Amino acid sequence: MLPFANMSADGENEFFCDGITEEIINALAKIQQLKVISRTSSFYFKNHKAPISEIGEQLNVSVILEGSVRIHGNILRITAQLINVEDDSHFWSETWDRKTENIFAIQDEISLLIADKLREHVGHLDISDHLVEPHTQNPSAYEHYLKGYFHFYKWNPEDTNIAIEEFEMALALDDKLVDAYVGLADSYSFMAVAGFAPREEAWMKAVHSMNIARKLDPDHAGLNYMLGNQAFFTEANYTGAMQYAQRALTSKPTHPDSQRFMSFLCALRGDMKKSYEHILFVKSIDPLNQETRFFEAYYYYKAGNFAKASAMIQDLLRENPKNLPALIVNIYILIINQQYAEAKAIVEGLKEGMTPDEKLGLICLIEVSNGTPNDELIEKLEQSAEAPSAHHAHSYLFLVYVVLGRFDDAFKILDKLFEVKSSVLLLSFSDPMAARLQTDKRYADYHKRIYPVKEADDKQSTSNTTLLNAEKAAEFLAKLNDFIHSEKPYLNPSLSLRLLADQIEIHPNQLSWLLNEHIGKNFNEYINLLRIDHFKELVIDPSNAHISLIGLAYESGFNSKTVFNTAFKKAVGMTPKEYQKSH
Repeated sequence: MLPFANMSADGENEFFCDGITEEIINALAKIQQLKVISRTSSFYFKNHKAPISEIGEQLNVSVILEGSVRIHGNILRITAQLINVEDDSHFWSETWDRKTENIFAIQDEISLLIADKLREHVGHLDISDHLVEPHTQNPSAYEHYLKGYFHFYKWNPEDTNIAIEEFEMALALDDKLVDAYVGLADSYSFMAVAGFAPREEAWMKAVHSMNIARKLDPDHAGLNYMLGNQAFFTEANYTGAMQYAQRALTSKPTHPDSQRFMSFLCALRGDMKKSYEHILFVKSIDPLNQETRFFEAYYYYKAGNFAKASAMIQDLLRENPKNLPALIVNIYILIINQQYAEAKAIVEGLKEGMTPDEKLGLICLIEVSNGTPNDELIEKLEQSAEAPSAHHAHSYLFLVYVVLGRFDDAFKILDKLFEVKSSVLLLSFSDPMAARLQTDKRYADYHKRIYPVKEADDKQSTSNTTLLNAEKAAEFLAKLNDFIHSEKPYLNPSLSLRLLADQIEIHPNQLSWLLNEHIGKNFNEYINLLRIDHFKELVIDPSNAHISLIGLAYESGFNSKTVFNTAFKKAVGMTPKEYQKSH
């Protein structure tokens, strides 16, 4: 789904268009069998005029949804259309004129209709009766919430401060608006991590907002993702981080941040198969996000495929030379590949981003790996590591001791993990730079202590996708065939799957499943074949010789010349004109 274009005269309504786009993305993503591209990758193409074929290739999708929003007073006009990537054909479009006061009902109506049309076109989907739930009963609070995230997604301190003001105004109007609390937590944590606000003060405000949100909705996916990060990076609680990430994915399996986080956590403890599964999934829904590409590179780094990891890291650094996680992994790969001079030049050339302990640690690591340890620098690093909060010094000193073969000292450093709760040590313990430590008999015990995981945390729930048993399926199939041949509903050009389901008194999900599982066709294929058969009867009847081919197509239930010609050629192997001549 591409961002809806803002067609309003008032440019300030752009936040509203973005909000509607994101709500529809989230609504469609609730459909288990449907792959929906997430916000970040979809919004990559905002104001970017690229051919449909190019967009489809980059997103790896077969259908694209685009549309526009126009607001005039309290009237909202929304248009939407579905496009086949393969031939750039529009197979459905619709326009809605509604009052803005019913925004959640509008979003639900549009999402359901889009889902219906996709199901008719691509195959079976289980669609709930409602896809959009109201965030709030206060329209003004919702407007401030949308404005908040509109500014937050600009990722700079000025707009983030505006976002904080908008979220607070939303909460002043509705103090139960959980998404606004999550927005505040997002904003304050960004300011803390990026160094745009006093770290401790901003982080405490983020935690305060998270705690309120947790009381309102403990299963909120975005909230649990943030709680997982808090557990990992501030409490060094690997088990807690895993549990929060799993809770987020149970609530919303398509949450891209949580999928990336789970891949990262699984890779740390060495479960590369599960790590790769999460990466593959998030690549399918958020392929253009730089974080997706970094965590894929990190997976290959952890798996020992340094060449592939390096190639991906280099692409990221070309786009953003200040990408610190990518820079660190790049330096590690250079050390592993014995490119010590290149690694040292990068570290010494960095003017910002790294702490003094981080720079000192990397230089020490490069020199001991090169076989030229500098005792003075190591001693300086040891002195820095005496401070309980010097997590970077702990981490690099641990790696230095491992490379030097001083395993007893390395394990003493590891013990600090349990004393000072250093998340940096969680990262370093299983890093390829510390691979030599795995030969020590103590390694397995420490691995269990550092990455303790309950088996239940990784279990995915499974659901039975069979909607009808054999007896019921046969009963409804017979009922469908009888109705089709007696009533010929396919001659109605406005026939939809929901309408047909209502006519034979079956749930739309069951009819969709029946068509795909027992007839082997989606709704459009099934109905179009019936219309084609009817057309064949009409076209060879001499009494219809005065009617044009497209006229006969319309009498057969088609309402589009393009759809008719395409469907006929695909089904019969020749054009309608050729078929007429052959008979």
